[in-house]
Amino acid sequence: MNPYVLTILLSSLGLGTVLTFASSHWLLAWMGLEINTLAIIPIMAQQHHPRAIEATTKYFLTQATAAAMILFASTTNAWLMGEWEIHQLSHPLATTTVMLALALKLGLAPVHFWLPEVLQGLELTTGLILSTWQKLAPFALMIQVAPTINSSLLVAIGLLSTLVGGWGGLNQTQLRKIMAYSSIAHLGWMVLILQFAPSLTLLSLSLYIIMTSSAFLTLKTNNALTINTLATSWTKSPTLAALAALVLLSLGGLPPLSGFMPKWLILQELTKQGLPLSATLAAMTALLSLYFYLRLCYALTLTIYPNTLTATAPWRLNFTMITLPLSIITILALGLLPLTPAVTAMLAL
Repeated sequence: MNPYVLTILLSSLGLGTVLTFASSHWLLAWMGLEINTLAIIPIMAQQHHPRAIEATTKYFLTQATAAAMILFASTTNAWLMGEWEIHQLSHPLATTTVMLALALKLGLAPVHFWLPEVLQGLELTTGLILSTWQKLAPFALMIQVAPTINSSLLVAIGLLSTLVGGWGGLNQTQLRKIMAYSSIAHLGWMVLILQFAPSLTLLSLSLYIIMTSSAFLTLKTNNALTINTLATSWTKSPTLAALAALVLLSLGGLPPLSGFMPKWLILQELTKQGLPLSATLAAMTALLSLYFYLRLCYALTLTIYPNTLTATAPWRLNFTMITLPLSIITILALGLLPLTPAVTAMLAL
């Protein structure tokens, strides 16, 4: 793609998200979401591959449907209650419709079916943008409207998303689909705690973006798209393979890695709020996700790709990819757990 065109598209992507962040009026927030969607469509379709075009079409249709639902809900609220402000969303029909529309935007269960299919058709860099940056604008709106939404609905969507995210990834062999189900599960954890502690949701979102970025950049560096190709990465770069296994375990939420912090704090907060059953179910669904992360770790570190050559290659091409972003993000994805006391003190302020 022409670098000037790419610069315009990425600038529009940032503009749409910032516009939604800064808006207090539903029409302005809707415009930001539309600019965001229209900016990423050419980036998704730049490969000119049938799978990429199919993924782009599916993404456009789902996002357009969600945007139309948001417009309908905000217009209904303005008609019935006389308010266009995002914080003044008060009619039950409008709040439920907006919640379902934002769930469709994010890919939360039970309206998650588009996300694995779309992510499977994209290259890893575009998949990274879709899994991280594209979640920010809808989440900003969801945090603003959360106080007006029925808490039972939020908890139900959160638990269903963690269950579907864990269950759906169990029998997958394609890494992009596994990352999609991982995204659904993590978003479920965030929605679960959204009404009780919005600051914890922001913490979880930040750590999710860090860990997912590290995982996608690792897969891009290894040029791996399936579980089988992961087995070749040990011979290419043993250090990166070992760190990638730790990043996957961090995504699974194992201590003493960074991914344990949000799960620990969320379970603690749910118990404080008198929801021990929800906390227990969420912890059990996390085990489903942990299983497929362990599968990836096994393929990455404990298997050797079938190789018919008896001698090792005497030369190797120079590695030209920039690895500084991967290095920084991987360090953050692995080593932030000791900061938990500082984070909890900041959240308490």
